[in-house]
Amino acid sequence: MSYKIENSISVVMPAFNLAKYIEHSIESVLNQTHTDLELIVVNDCSTDETGNLIEKLACFDSRVNVFHNRKNLGGAGARNIGLAAARFRYIAFIDGDDLWHPEKLEKQIEILKNSDVQLSYTAVQKIDSSGKYFGAVQQIKPLINYDGLLSNPLIACSSVLLDYDAVGRVLMPEIRKRQDFAFWLKLLRKGIVARGINEPLTYYRVRHGSLSSNKLSAARYTWQVYRSHEGLPFWRALPNFLSYALHGVLKKLNL
Repeated sequence: MSYKIENSISVVMPAFNLAKYIEHSIESVLNQTHTDLELIVVNDCSTDETGNLIEKLACFDSRVNVFHNRKNLGGAGARNIGLAAARFRYIAFIDGDDLWHPEKLEKQIEILKNSDVQLSYTAVQKIDSSGKYFGAVQQIKPLINYDGLLSNPLIACSSVLLDYDAVGRVLMPEIRKRQDFAFWLKLLRKGIVARGINEPLTYYRVRHGSLSSNKLSAARYTWQVYRSHEGLPFWRALPNFLSYALHGVLKKLNL
């Protein structure tokens, strides 16, 4: 199978018990101004109506492909199912409760195609459970390297568009949380170039009970990324962890 289909994007969406939100998330993908895409939705053993909803939505648009996991794999496992199924050169990620600005993919693919960049990310606007904006836009730096990301994990998973061929079609680390952070670090350590668009083209939903809402658990997994996955000595991991914590507090305060 040839993966080098010009301009085509595979969008990977993991979903677990997101019946309340997933229809809007899927619509935000299918309504992109860049229409040359496939959407791979991986239902990770949902116990609500998520599975039925995505099957119904797939009937109305041939670009939607649905996978149902036989056991719950978590975010990394579900995304890796999607990555393995992806047919196209470019990969985007979006969680099943997040949303995109209609021009997100169009703006990002122009960057990847016309410059020496393999990963594009965007600023983020938080939304609540009803989809209303709240808080300040989470600004990003136009360029980020490995050391910069260690101290400030500013790349949101749902904001990324990746030249998947250029990075070797590798999979995410199989950890329960912070697998996306570990994945970006792995890619940056290999020397890929990551460039940001400082516009809020990604809408990140903050809802009670989501995995990312448990900050203490996220912090524990972040420390694990530093020490176990990146193999940083304690003296190097600690200042980066403290910087990560500080940036997390500032985000919480919308500063």
